[in-house]
Formats: sequence, structure tokens, C-alpha cells
Amino acid sequence: MKAKLITFLFFFFSLSSLFAQQLNIIPVPVSYTVNPGSFTIDKNTIILVNGEKFDNAAYRLQEYILRIYAMDLKVIDFETSKQVRLSNTVAKIRLAYDEAANTTEGAYNLTVEKDGITITAQNANGIFYGTQTLLQLLPPQKNVEYKLPFVQITDYPRFTYRGIHLDVGRHFFPVSFIKTYIDYLAFHKFNTFHWHLTEDQGWRIEIKKYPRLTEIGSCRAQTLVGNYGSNKYDGEKYCGFYTQEEIKEVVKYATERYINVVPEIEVPGHSVAALASYTYLGCTKGPYKTYETWGVTDDVYCAGNDSTFVFLEGVLDEVVELFPSSIIHIGGDECPKERWKHCSKCQQRMKDNNLKDELELQSYFIQRIGSYLKTKGKSIIGWDEILEGGIAANATIMSWRGEEGGIAAAKQKHNVIMTPGGWCYFDHSQSRNEDSITFGGYTPLEKTYSYEPIPKELNSDEAKYILGAQGNLWTEYITNPSKIEYQVFPRMSALSEVVWSPKDKRDWKSFEARIPTLFKRYQLWGAHYSNAYYDLKSSVVPVKNQGIGWMLETKNASGKVLLKKNHVLLSPADIKEPISVRETSTLSATLIDENQKPISSKISQKFYINKASGKKVKLLTETAKNYSGLGGFTLVDGVQNTRGMARSFEFLGFKGNNLEAIIDLGKMQLIKSISLHSFEQQASWIYLPKEVQFYSSADGKKFKLIKAITQPAKADNNIVYKTTAAAKTKYIKVIAQNVGIIPDGQPGAGNPAWLFVDEVEIK
Repeated sequence: MKAKLITFLFFFFSLSSLFAQQLNIIPVPVSYTVNPGSFTIDKNTIILVNGEKFDNAAYRLQEYILRIYAMDLKVIDFETSKQVRLSNTVAKIRLAYDEAANTTEGAYNLTVEKDGITITAQNANGIFYGTQTLLQLLPPQKNVEYKLPFVQITDYPRFTYRGIHLDVGRHFFPVSFIKTYIDYLAFHKFNTFHWHLTEDQGWRIEIKKYPRLTEIGSCRAQTLVGNYGSNKYDGEKYCGFYTQEEIKEVVKYATERYINVVPEIEVPGHSVAALASYTYLGCTKGPYKTYETWGVTDDVYCAGNDSTFVFLEGVLDEVVELFPSSIIHIGGDECPKERWKHCSKCQQRMKDNNLKDELELQSYFIQRIGSYLKTKGKSIIGWDEILEGGIAANATIMSWRGEEGGIAAAKQKHNVIMTPGGWCYFDHSQSRNEDSITFGGYTPLEKTYSYEPIPKELNSDEAKYILGAQGNLWTEYITNPSKIEYQVFPRMSALSEVVWSPKDKRDWKSFEARIPTLFKRYQLWGAHYSNAYYDLKSSVVPVKNQGIGWMLETKNASGKVLLKKNHVLLSPADIKEPISVRETSTLSATLIDENQKPISSKISQKFYINKASGKKVKLLTETAKNYSGLGGFTLVDGVQNTRGMARSFEFLGFKGNNLEAIIDLGKMQLIKSISLHSFEQQASWIYLPKEVQFYSSADGKKFKLIKAITQPAKADNNIVYKTTAAAKTKYIKVIAQNVGIIPDGQPGAGNPAWLFVDEVEIK
């Protein structure tokens, strides 16, 4: 595999030439033509409105230009403009109804020419989206001449559902920032704000019938510090909730920006804050307290207690009055069944309703809530777990555990919103070099941009049930608005093009060419954003006949790389091949400018080289799609995970099944020890193998057991299963046996256990 350090000076010159006539608009419009000439907006420009239904878009345009560019443009309706006889020399922005315009909801036409700017549409949100495009034609700087190129744009959205989510349960954010967040959605033409309002860690919405939800459930006594599993807490009480008046204020603000607010009230799991407020809602007598750590807990709403449903109906009665949305999100994800199995009321409910297991009991729960909401004129959305045990009628599925749930739902003719974690979870790291605490996972900008919401497994009729896609932001490790911005930008911008623009108009190189202007616009807003796109990036790769290589890449045209091995300077900056790694060592690299000053954070990687490093590996069992690492090479890449799930891409993950792998050492040789590194985090349903077996073989066909190990040993980084039994061999087979179904009394009881493995060392 040929690898190189990419300086991209030629790359960006090429892009600049190739996209000279490209508009710096995200999402890219359906079609546009750029013509010679420009039109200038100044403080005397007026906004002319034809029809009251377009007034709102006019005032939002006026607000933005005043806030960002400090120009207070007048808004005048057409009739008034006729009476005052405006001079032909006055620059005009016209917002007008066009009965011949595209009838697609959100469609618009925009023209910039000598006598002004005209935006036409058949509906008000089309005019609004046209103004958002207009704003992107303005320079991303203040105090310059505000020239717009002559252009003709025709545009409309690809998907009807274009969503962004925010979890305020783990951490709470003020109304002022929620409005800012909605502004970000509006600018990118998203039309849905999914507001995750209830969680184990906090209940965030005032319900007047049940005041203890905010008196008790909105607070937790303390919060976990550091990565999940650290067992360190800050000892500080954490509280926050939105009053009903604040909820109304946010909904009104979003509505003015043509954004539907979808509230999420979690059932039956993720409900400990409610149980802490009203203990009768649980299967046990408690005591309960608002959850202080992350992960999943066994305590959930009691499905056998009628008072649970009376409570939830009372909550939903107030929720539906606050949110005009026709859909309500009811969660349905990550609901352990442990309490239900041992609850006499739940077991009686199953018997009375001929439910064969707890999965069907969950389906009963969801369907009962869905039926009640139907009496209120609402339908439900749920995470893809609500497929289990039977899907509720008219339910929309939000597919997050990959695409499988969405595919299954579409084939059953249910509406689907795609939000698979590997592409659409913005709490994942944007950089492999991320030094702040994140949930884990690695979703770089280009991966989000590459997402296609309609799976190839669906035919044209089934594809119609895919309403769109959504980006999700979970806030376990996000405590302030700046970190929210850092996590969502620029991936929110990338996803906006996925859900708005025609599939054939999406082009990664075109998007790359628009990134510099996009980042300037973030700066214009004063928003934080990740610069990971320009970072020095590293990856570990197999190198033919050399074992392991460390490959470096950057898209910063001006930087050079300062490379060190065990703190000793290695070479000049121009590296065109991966760095060969032949011995245990630590490599580090820093991007520097012409004055030798760092322009990126230092990245480093420790390698543990042994007889297995870089050798061929054949995986005999399939990994989970979300945790496939680099395939079999992950086991022999010389890298040992030191940060757990924060660098989950360094693991191979198996859900319910075993690891079985064969390593080809290349020749017969004497080995003295074999080790397998594993990982445990039971609260996340990740369990150690119940047994690890090591085998030897001369031909790769007939294998002899070297040692079976059931008791691991602690090592510097992970938990290690090790044998020191010597053997002469060419092939090594490693089998790690998954514990299978998680036993009763353990986190995730009744579900397939996860098995995570990292590195095989052979010495």
C-alpha cells in the first residue's frame, strides 16, 4: 500500500481552478448559473415583501444582517412601496409569491441581477430557505463591500425530514443557547430539532401535575468525572430544567425559522430521574436517585403497574399542549428487562395479555403509549429497539444501531429516519488525535459527508419510507455550549448537504473547496468548531515485507512535519512513505511552520513490536460492523489501547459471538509466550471472555491446543490472557469465547454480551 504525506498545495490550487465558478453555499443547490457582474447590498438596501405570509422570512433576514453585519435594512411591503414611489436607484431584495414555482415544500428560486435580488416561492418556508442561501452569498467578513455575484438558483430539498438532535438530559443548556443552536439548524436548512428532554441523569421539562419531577428529578447529587468507569465524582449538585413558558418561547422561536421541535420523553428505560421523583413508578420500592454516572441501569418504568400509565398520560397531556409537532419521540431504546422478569405485576401483565416474553411486554408498553397519543392527534417516533416484540401501528423508526433497523422497518412499510451512529453521532471524535474527553468512536468529516440515507438493500417502493436523516449529539462529556459547537461543526454542515442536496450533486472535492469559506463563516458567528480537517493525521498500516508502518497526512499546505523517535529527531519533514516500525518505540510528529513553530498539536504513538506484528491474520468469525477496526490487522498492528472506549476504533468488537483468528507467522519458529489483550466495561455490556484458547499448527489446517486460560492478568493497558508454554509453530490460532447471553443480575441481563479484543502478542 503506497502511502505519503500530502501537503496539498497543488491540491488546493487545483480545486480553486476547478471550482472557480462554484458558489460557497452549503448545502449545494439543485442547480445554479453564475453570470458576470455583481450586486451590492448596503445600509440603504430595502427588503420588499409581497404578501403577509412572507413577512416572517423578511424579518429573520433583517435580524441576521443587523446582528452579523450591523446594517439595519428596512422591510417594506409591495403596496407601501408603490405609495412612496421608491427610487429606482435604491437596492432591493424582493420576496415574492410565484404561482408557477415548484410546489415542493421548501422549494425556491433566487436571482441576483443588476436591478436587485429576487426570491420567489409558493410557500413561506421556501422564501425563508431562499434567504438562507442569500446570506451565504454575502462575504464571510465584516466591514467589506457586500457584493453578491449575479446568479440564478433553483433549489428544493431531497428529503422531507432533516433533523438535528440535542441531549439536555445528561447536561443542561440555557434557553439562550438553545436558540443559537436553532439558528445553526435554520442556516443549514434543517427543519427538525429533536429535543431530548428526559434521562436517567435529569428530567428537564416542567410538568405542573407532577412538580417533584423538577423539584427532585431535575437534580443529581454529583456527576462522574472523566471517562465512564473512572468511579470519580465531582461532589457537586447539578440541576436544570425548562419552565413551560421557556418551552413555549423555544417552540415559537423555532417555528419562526420553519423548524419543528420534536420532544423526546423516554419510556420505558432511561427513566431513573422520574423514578427518583415518584418511587411508585418502579418495579421495586427503591430507593432511587437521579443517576450520577453514564450508561444504562436496570431500573425502568414498571410495565405491570397501571399507575405508570396514568402518570405518563398525565405527562403527555401537558407535553402535547406545549409542542404543536404531529410526532412525539417516546425513546424505547436500551431498556433492560431484568426488573420486569422479577416483578409479579409485570409477569401478570404478560399473562393477562398473552405476551410470550419481556420483548413483547416492551412492545405492549410502546403500543399503549402510542395509542394514547393517537387520541391526542399525535403519532410516535422511537429508536429502533421498538421493532423488537412487534412494532406499534403508525410508528416511525429512528435507526441508530446501524441501518438494519431502518431497513427492516421500511420493508414493513413504516416511516424511517436514518441516524446510524457510525456516520451521524456527533459526540464521536472528529480526529484520531482527540485530546478532550469524548464518548468514543471516530467519525471524521468525510465519513459524515459520505453517508447515503437510502440503503442499497431497499427497492424503489421501500425507499419511499426513508423520510430523511438526523445528526445526534449526546452530552455525557459535553458540559458547555462551546464544546457543543466544537462537536457539531463542521459535521452539521456536511450532513445538511446529505439531506438537502440531490445525490448526484454531492461531491467531496467540491465540498472541500468550500471548507475555507465555511470556517470563515463560523468565525464570523463567533462559533467554535473543530479544525480536525486540517490536522496532522496518523494511521497504522501494514507494509509489505516490512510489517508495520506509521502513515502521516495533512491538508495544511504550508506545514512541515517534525518527526521524533523516542524523543530523538529523526528526519526532515518531507516523508513520502509510511515510517517503518521494526522495534518497540514511541513515534511522535508535529506540524510546524516556516519558523519552526507548531501549528498543530503533537501526535504520538507507542508501538509494541513482537513476532506477530504486521503478520497476516485470517478472521474466522465476523465482527460487529461498528467495531470492525482494521479487520484482522487490528490484532497485530503493534498498538495497545490505553484509553478504553474513547478510542474504540482500536478494538475488534463481537456481539454475542466469539473471536476466532489465525495468525500466519511466515515460517516455523520457536515461541515462548502468547498474549491476548481484552477489555471489560460491564455497565456497557462489555464482558471478558470466559475462556481463551491458544493453538499451534505447522500447516494452518491441523491445530494443537497449547493452553486454555480462564483467569486473566492485569497489564499496563488492558486485561491480558497469557500463556508461557513454549511451542514450535508457523501458525497460531486464538479463540476467545464470548460469555454469550448476559446472566441475570448483571448489566444488560438477557442480551448478547459484547466481547472486545485488542492485540495479540507473540514472543
